[in-house]
Amino acid sequence: MLRHTYASIMLEAGESVVTLARWLGHSSPAITLGYYAHFMPEAGSKGRGTIDGLLGERGDRLAGRNSPDSPQRR
Repeated sequence: MLRHTYASIMLEAGESVVTLARWLGHSSPAITLGYYAHFMPEAGSKGRGTIDGLLGERGDRLAGRNSPDSPQRR
């Protein structure tokens, strides 16, 4: 229980999956992701935010419409 709590807190805090896998002794970060991916609520949004910033206001409008986390407009 303590190990699971530790891993989930580290991921929620933004720790690298690769680093956490090494700390937990997993043979691959894929194993870590298999158990703990649901603790990564920001996954994907950091990259989208960066691209939106590069594209400016137009990118912000398009990202909201085309985001995989948003319903598609028709």
